Amino acid sequence: MGRDTIAEIITSIRNADMDRKRVVRIGSTNITESLVKILLREGFIENVRKHRENNKPFLVLTLRHRRNRRNRKRPFRNILNLKRISRPGLRIYSNYSRIPRILGGMGIVILSTSRGIMTDREAREEKIGGEILCYIW
Repeated sequence: MGRDTIAEIITSIRNADMDRKRVVRIGSTNITESLVKILLREGFIENVRKHRENNKPFLVLTLRHRRNRRNRKRPFRNILNLKRISRPGLRIYSNYSRIPRILGGMGIVILSTSRGIMTDREAREEKIGGEILCYIW
């Protein structure tokens, strides 16, 4: 059975965010690096470092958290909400005019297009459709 690397990335980031961890370590592939670059550029993560251990490359992500200093009894609020859309068993494609807007443009949609992995805004500007990978808000 094949591995779904995008789902693994999303799940590890979501779990670390819910557990209030500041650092996440994920395996490094071309797809992973493209997704992380988008997350960094859009401000969902603070920093990315590339490491190599036992001849295997991996990325170390520093997550951004909201600090709740006034009332510590209130539940922790996650800053990242990620949802996987297209998966190996059901691919979801969209042309550029039908790419959904998340929270009226506040969130982003990450697409895999013929010109690489890009956000919904970039795809609309270039008038390119593609496979909808995930929503982030």
